[in-house]
Amino acid sequence: MSFLTLDLNLLRVFDAVMTEQNLTRAAGHLAMTQPAVSNAIKRLRESLGDELLIRTAYGVKPTPRAEALWPSVRSALASLEAAVTPETFDVSKAHATFRLAMADATAAFWLPSLMRSIEREAPGVNVRMVPLTTREPRPMLLRGDVDLAVGFFPGVAAQLSSDTSSPIRHERLYSGHYVCVMRRDHPLAKGDLTLENYCAANHLLVSFSGRAHGLVDEALAQIQRERRILLTVNQFFTAGRVVANSDLITVLPKHLIASTGMTDALIHKELPFTLPAVHLDMLWHERDARSPAHKWLRSNLEGMNSVAQRTAPGTSPRSDTY
Repeated sequence: MSFLTLDLNLLRVFDAVMTEQNLTRAAGHLAMTQPAVSNAIKRLRESLGDELLIRTAYGVKPTPRAEALWPSVRSALASLEAAVTPETFDVSKAHATFRLAMADATAAFWLPSLMRSIEREAPGVNVRMVPLTTREPRPMLLRGDVDLAVGFFPGVAAQLSSDTSSPIRHERLYSGHYVCVMRRDHPLAKGDLTLENYCAANHLLVSFSGRAHGLVDEALAQIQRERRILLTVNQFFTAGRVVANSDLITVLPKHLIASTGMTDALIHKELPFTLPAVHLDMLWHERDARSPAHKWLRSNLEGMNSVAQRTAPGTSPRSDTY
């Protein structure tokens, strides 16, 4: 294969298919028919002498050659796009709808500031919230169900840090820690919370996936202890209401106690064992990486990070289960 005879349009199709991991979505992005995309990939296969993309039940899977080739193609196309497309984005005149996936408490904490920014700077921008019920949001981003996911995704973040071929991008916003939460007149409210008293109490578990086992249970198992989970719920607001009106205790990210709406009725105590730090990550798809509107959204969330740090220093948002 000679580079001089290679149709460079095929590389643009290849980039779209690698980004979407799906021929149909790539066709829609390129304003082409799926047969035309399939034909372009076939021609590129013949030119490069490699299968490049293998069909699966969920889309296509790149070969090692495709994974090695894509970063160079992506970088070259990005440079060309930047050279020929001027940055002319006026947020005050922009019209866009963003679909965001967050847990209820994370949304309650971040959305007020975002809404103020939209009302002040971007009156044509709308936001649609999508339920976040998993610590694995990548399928939602790959399918195009959401434009941005914000939450605690420890396994995903670790993988993305070492996987340069993934079409999912991420950025860490901030980190913090968990505390034990109970009503103000709870029997354990006075004095330090001991491990014995903690394990003997009845517990409420916040689990967005419905799994009746959380991060706390894993930590307790490491020291040969366990707790009794009397109730499992999937919202911080519900957790706050129940704990404020019962003898159940729960574990919440410290700054998200306010999101329960029961701050005056609750107190928090440091846990008598160690939990890992919790990180809030922002995830998005490569297809949106250079979108001026999407850049504005991400920049806005980055800016709100400093507000969050001042509001609740040393704290952090959610995990899937606690």
